[in-house]
Amino acid sequence: MSWLAEFDVRLAELDARSLRRRRRVVAPLDGARMAVDGVPLLAFCSNDYLGLAGHSALRAAVHEAVDRYGVGAGASPMVSGHGEANAALELELAAAVQLPRAVYFYAGYATNASLVQALVGAGDEIHADALNHACLIDGARLSRATIHRYGHGRLDELEAHLAASAARRKLVISDTVFSMDGDIADVAALVALCERYDALLLIDDAHGFGVLGPQGRGALAAAGLIGERASPRVIYMATLGKALGVAGAFIAGPENLIEWLLQKTRSYTYATAAPALLAQALRASLACVLGAEGETRRAALHANQARLRERLAPGACAAVDAMGWRLAHSPSAIQPLIVGGNDAALALMAALQRRGYWVPAIRPPTVAEGTARLRIALSAAHTPADVDGLADAIAAEAADLQRLST
Repeated sequence: MSWLAEFDVRLAELDARSLRRRRRVVAPLDGARMAVDGVPLLAFCSNDYLGLAGHSALRAAVHEAVDRYGVGAGASPMVSGHGEANAALELELAAAVQLPRAVYFYAGYATNASLVQALVGAGDEIHADALNHACLIDGARLSRATIHRYGHGRLDELEAHLAASAARRKLVISDTVFSMDGDIADVAALVALCERYDALLLIDDAHGFGVLGPQGRGALAAAGLIGERASPRVIYMATLGKALGVAGAFIAGPENLIEWLLQKTRSYTYATAAPALLAQALRASLACVLGAEGETRRAALHANQARLRERLAPGACAAVDAMGWRLAHSPSAIQPLIVGGNDAALALMAALQRRGYWVPAIRPPTVAEGTARLRIALSAAHTPADVDGLADAIAAEAADLQRLST
């Protein structure tokens, strides 16, 4: 049999294990609603945590930018694509996170996948949290450095690894908010360990920037490690397609580190720059995030988090408890409802869809075997009634399943 025919077999194996992923065609509607394959649903699947993706100020910025700059950037930023809008955005991003310098990238995954290679290589060491995002994992592998994974959040294990290391160059890598569990790394402790053991720290604040810390300035700000208290050992990375509602990513840190990364990060050097229309949209979004409206939106998001956790807390719904479904411990906008089996998670997703809610099921290898879940992503765009409706739908489905099993 030709190896080309193996793909049919492999796809069938994914189907048998309920692991094949399928894309849905979606279009935004009003608030947190979207049309999914043409069907209007209330969506709890978006990382648009502050509900800014459709904001009128961002729309206006894009229209103005198209008239002024056109559409494409034309070339790599290192050739002729580093336009004035992108340059202005970098200054504003650096000011937002109160670090000396920032560089704007076209995509988050590509940033991390090549950023790590620019920092370490063969003979060096990487010390990485076991639940880091796939882009950080891929970047570590591509670097050819020796990789040591420590148990999720186990800083005692990390310290033991660092203390035993004889490597001259050591890089610690961690997400801040973990994308499938919603818990938050102890950033201050990570910085302290890197100071103690002469390591650099790369943190990915994809799900924290815009949401965490004073004025949404991110996880470093929440830890009080910006401005005069910023560590020269930290490379801060954050994406711009989540709380900021647009696209892209940036890195920030001390001047010398950022200049080195500007020279050596291949996904920056060899890719066409992001167009000015996105940079201008991001400048409008950043102004919103740092201003009074950002405070209002973060307050609404935090209220939604508290409301959902209260509604689905142990003891709040006997049927949910009886099914063994539970919210993971998460202080963030990501609220995973742990279901267990792949089929059970897919069945619950389908049942909620029939009730008018779009909540994606997450299965291995993204999460560990036996921990398939619904990844409930909350937004400031959700109303309290939206959150109550989802909780009621989950409780009703649990009750229905309980009746069918008796």
